[in-house]
Amino acid sequence: EVQLVEYGGGLVQAGGSLRLSCAASGFTFDDYAIGWFRQAPGKEREGVSCIASSDDSTYYAYADSVKGRFTISRDNAKNTAYLEMNSLKPEDTAVYYCAAESGAILLSLNPGEFRSWGQGTQVTVSS
Repeated sequence: EVQLVEYGGGLVQAGGSLRLSCAASGFTFDDYAIGWFRQAPGKEREGVSCIASSDDSTYYAYADSVKGRFTISRDNAKNTAYLEMNSLKPEDTAVYYCAAESGAILLSLNPGEFRSWGQGTQVTVSS
């Protein structure tokens, strides 16, 4: 079955950086879009970033709140996606989830459009 496991969460000071990893198995990784989402206590899950590829082209989407600070990437040979987070702010504190969905190009930041999810990893940014 499709399986996604996130790594790399932790505690970091404001202005610092973290890199999250999403290890995938059970499906043809190249054919899937990968999204990163986050959910803070008492809030709805929101889209952070999405990456998709078609042939030799790669496409990216970012929420306005993280654009210029976060970078999504993938290594298809390793079946792994990444979210590099820089200039972190306390409002970035949340559980971060990796998700996958089939499609040649899917850049959606809507969590309802993704059917496969990891367990989440906690990111806490202190001020």
